[in-house]
Amino acid sequence: MRPLLPADPSVVGGHRLLGRLGSGGMGTVYLGRSPAGALVAVKVIRADHAADPAFRARFRREAEAAGGLSGRWVVPVVAADPEAPEPWLATPFVPGPALSEAVGGYGPLPVAAVRTLGVRLAQALAEVHAAGLVHRDVKPGNVLLAPDGPRLIDFGIARAAGAPTLTAVDAVVGTPGYLPPEQARPGGPVPGPAGDVFSLGCVLAYAATGRGPFGGGHPAAVVFRTVHDEPVLDALPAELLGAVSACLVKDPAGRPTPEALGALLGPAQGADWLPGPLARLIAERSTRALELPVAEPTRVDTAAPAPRGLPRRRLLTGGAALLAVGAPGAWFALRGTGGGAGPPAERGPLPTLTFALQADLSGPGRAVGQAHERGMRLAMDAHNAREDVPFRLALRVADDGGDSARAEQTAGQLAAEPGLFALVGPTLETAVTAVAARCTAADLTQVLVSVPTPDWLSDWRTLCGTAPSASQLVLPMLHYLTRVRPARRTGVVEDGPDAGSAWQVTRALEQSPPAQGTVTVHRMPAGGSDFAAAARALVGAQAEAVVFAGTSPERAGRFARALAEAGFQGPRMGVQQAMEPAFLTAAGPASEGWLFSSFYGDPLAVPAAAGFVSAHRAAYGEPPARWAAEAYDAVGLLATALAGLDQESRERGGLSRRVFRTTYQGLAKPLAFDATTRVLTGNRTAHLFRAGSGAFHYLGLYPDVTSA
Repeated sequence: MRPLLPADPSVVGGHRLLGRLGSGGMGTVYLGRSPAGALVAVKVIRADHAADPAFRARFRREAEAAGGLSGRWVVPVVAADPEAPEPWLATPFVPGPALSEAVGGYGPLPVAAVRTLGVRLAQALAEVHAAGLVHRDVKPGNVLLAPDGPRLIDFGIARAAGAPTLTAVDAVVGTPGYLPPEQARPGGPVPGPAGDVFSLGCVLAYAATGRGPFGGGHPAAVVFRTVHDEPVLDALPAELLGAVSACLVKDPAGRPTPEALGALLGPAQGADWLPGPLARLIAERSTRALELPVAEPTRVDTAAPAPRGLPRRRLLTGGAALLAVGAPGAWFALRGTGGGAGPPAERGPLPTLTFALQADLSGPGRAVGQAHERGMRLAMDAHNAREDVPFRLALRVADDGGDSARAEQTAGQLAAEPGLFALVGPTLETAVTAVAARCTAADLTQVLVSVPTPDWLSDWRTLCGTAPSASQLVLPMLHYLTRVRPARRTGVVEDGPDAGSAWQVTRALEQSPPAQGTVTVHRMPAGGSDFAAAARALVGAQAEAVVFAGTSPERAGRFARALAEAGFQGPRMGVQQAMEPAFLTAAGPASEGWLFSSFYGDPLAVPAAAGFVSAHRAAYGEPPARWAAEAYDAVGLLATALAGLDQESRERGGLSRRVFRTTYQGLAKPLAFDATTRVLTGNRTAHLFRAGSGAFHYLGLYPDVTSA
């Protein structure tokens, strides 16, 4: 929490303000004391937003939707004035984390805690439905954890049961991964109470396992799985399987009511329902809040008359409930007001902000780690040489040696450094989970460059992936085999022992066959080496194109040789992990013409990167290696996000939210994110290469490849 500014009010609606919890494009949120002395979170909307009739109408609808709710497991609005020049509302201050923050930072909850979570949230939904409402956005971010039980928040898109939606035609309302299948179909039936039960089942699965039952990744892929696939509940404890499975039935009529769900889950705990670390977190936040003194008066408060329209009414609103988390601005989407820095002579010495690189610099992946370091250093040199920047940049380098345990320890040490603004890395895929948990707990932005973004991205709110999920390696393949050289029959060889994340390519091709044709999958058994049989089977099946879904360059090369010996002449494609010199050696002449999809490009073939290539040669005596340009872009993205914040918001929390609302045109590709799901967006996210003459030749970002 930060102190009040001279321009802030001292009092809002009779609530004495103590400090700022967050400030951004929508307004400012404060911690305050009510006239009776209770701690409250007060959200004040900026006047320019309030001038928008649609925005004010939504603010008013939220109040009306939740105005009649008063159950124990909801966060009420204790005072509000939606008609004020700067509309505001106040909620009791709940010093507990959101479920998403708790699971992301501390891991899944024990069975007893999940049972209590489900019983109490079912009771909250029973009250919501009894009032004739449907919540429509039950998700981990809308559940707060308090010492006595959870609280359901955010009725921003709630509607009366059976009422038509007010959103655009064919819009999908809700959060992918938690919305029910009937709500995921644009133009489908009006969402009903059973949809909230489905969403609650997804929330309970996430609380117990750390991931949603329909995975993660691109929102469209998650929605597709929600509608067509069965939930993945393998990791769910047996004690919860029956209740959660009942919630996730596709047919709304087959799901239990909230009351029946409570009976299925069994008795809830009272006090001490949360694990020790979470209970201590809440206690620490409570203590800090209670010890706050009353702030000195700032400006004269001109908006302090008694609240109009909704005095003392109990209602839920998303904006207010977000404040109740207790972490300073932890879930308030900061937009900033720009860098605002004047000429150097007027602003004095520039502050220096530090980013960290955590990478394997001494182990088996040191080549990739070194490329990261070189790219980041050159980006910072370019930034610091400019005269129009509001800050300078410095790099902190940490070597984890490519060891998972060491990576987790290193991340914990970096996250504890108060002057660190962001962490780029790790470069070891198996360390991502542990590092992401450390960064999320510390509200430290983490940027993945060379490691594909995990499908369960929603588990960690500070994790920013500039490489998409592994499943998107299929996009260049779909483009090429649909638009460049259409193939109605595609054969896939999934290399069992070395498939790695490439199995996601297999699944994506099965779900979306190139040229709307068919896909045949041939799976190599563990330890199998009969690539000749697989090649003959593909030729016998009259495959027009072949994809090798495996990560071993040597095995991919052996398959390429077998395919050539079988007489196959069509397009042959692989993934970036197999695009190594070992493939060229193993395949020999059979490597000619093979295509590879990748998340890295080739700056030597991009005119806009000529300056970077020249600087790299001057500094290191050789051209940039793979991932150097992408690491360069990661620094540019972070610096742009920080520059978009005003000086007051230029801190860890501000960056961890702003980065997902930042668009940056990098050397390798454009970087932009869905502000809600935090997924990399756009179709210019992957590249194509072709093997020929003993080398790999860059063809470009895949949408730009139009000719064979």
